[in-house]
Amino acid sequence: MTLPESKDLTHLFSDETRARKPSPLKTCIHLFNDPNIIFLGGGLPMSDYFPWDNLSVDSPIPPFTKGIGASIDSRNNDILKAELKKNEKLHDGDIPLARALQYGFSAGQPELMNFLREHTTIIHNMQYKDWDVVATTGNTNAWESTLRVFCNRGDVILAEAHSFSSSLAAAQAQGVITFPVPIDEHGIIPSKLAQILDNWTEGAPKPKLLYTIPTGQNPTGSSLSDERKEEIYEIAQKHDFIIIEDEPYYFLQVGRYIKDLGERAKLETDVRPTHEKFLQSLAKTFLSIDTEGRVIRMDSFSKVLAPGTRLGWITGSKRLLKAYISLHEMTIQAPAGFTQAMVSSTLNKWGQSGYLDWLICLRHEYLLKRNHAIDCLFKYIPDTSIFTINPPIAGMFFTVNIDASAHPEFKTKFDSDPTKVEQHIYDTVISNGVLVVPGIWFITDGETTPAQPKESKEISNPNIVFFRGTFAAVAPEKLENGIKRFADVLKKEFALN
Repeated sequence: MTLPESKDLTHLFSDETRARKPSPLKTCIHLFNDPNIIFLGGGLPMSDYFPWDNLSVDSPIPPFTKGIGASIDSRNNDILKAELKKNEKLHDGDIPLARALQYGFSAGQPELMNFLREHTTIIHNMQYKDWDVVATTGNTNAWESTLRVFCNRGDVILAEAHSFSSSLAAAQAQGVITFPVPIDEHGIIPSKLAQILDNWTEGAPKPKLLYTIPTGQNPTGSSLSDERKEEIYEIAQKHDFIIIEDEPYYFLQVGRYIKDLGERAKLETDVRPTHEKFLQSLAKTFLSIDTEGRVIRMDSFSKVLAPGTRLGWITGSKRLLKAYISLHEMTIQAPAGFTQAMVSSTLNKWGQSGYLDWLICLRHEYLLKRNHAIDCLFKYIPDTSIFTINPPIAGMFFTVNIDASAHPEFKTKFDSDPTKVEQHIYDTVISNGVLVVPGIWFITDGETTPAQPKESKEISNPNIVFFRGTFAAVAPEKLENGIKRFADVLKKEFALN
């Protein structure tokens, strides 16, 4: 089947993007590596002056039969300074250190990007042909770049009613207004999204972007179903906006929580499904249903390798990605050479099969962590209608809903204000030696003249607040102790001792 070209969506570019001219110096940087060119045109230092001759990294060996700890079954990866050193040869996928540490390749080093292109074809059933990938320094950088590529000050974007606070702050800092889209325990409600856009104030510019975290959403832990993604994509086509798919938790899909230990045991011992079974178990992505190039997907190694790599990538249509490359040439230049060399060497030695093995093992570890966290929540938090425990099916966060109006001092000390109860519980929990984060920190705030239909503001109980916790950060015994401290505060505050 011949795939179509992407749709031209460059009319959604920002004024900054339209005004930016390519750097003349960047147009010739590729000639630096041409052996037939004596390169005198740029301020590049000689690699002889770099004080590192090689980079040596120990990494575990697929298929990780003894686990995914780096100290087990480890193998040494040597990344050399130059390709033509006598008696030395680079492995396939290794980036010469002399090149990795030099200027150039703002889109990402070829060896790494080739791996990611192949990875993309395995994970996503791409529906158009002119797509590509571009390296980033993680999804935070990718999102801030996206705002600059598409948005002017005063523009409106759509975001989940509760969303990642740093992403909201980045928009606010650039003068971009975030407009909340109602969500439930399964993420964005497509009918509410359609209602907002169908009733948008006549003559007012519609949003260019929808920012969403579809899998293991931060902070709510919710995950969009395949059916909802299809509906949302059709709304994007109708109203001509781009979907920004922020997916750092995509491979941490652990399935529904099962209380019954007997039923659960089979899942917990199925450590190593086949690659085919693993791929079939993954949720459909917005990217995989995109026929027009109106999805920008942001991926990161932060949650699957390490946050300190500061390395990720975006996938989208080539004509849109050109604007990112032009921006990055003026801002980040490129992700760190050390990181690209190290990650590329590791992934290419593992191969696509080995990387899938890694992701399978990692998902299993998160399954065990999720189950332990939810077990502890049910064990320690009182079984009452005041509290609702929300087991996630993906990601690294759990949430607990609390009916603030049930607090004995709700109408007196807290003036019937649920946010005051929320702040008080947060302060009290901190004083008892545990940190969980209040939901109020993640509210998408910033309505503008386009009138939001009244129905989309309604929630079943305005006195419900929630707290977000993570099961990823600490060992199981500490996690249980932390949840117990949290539960003890709730019991005392709501007079349930």
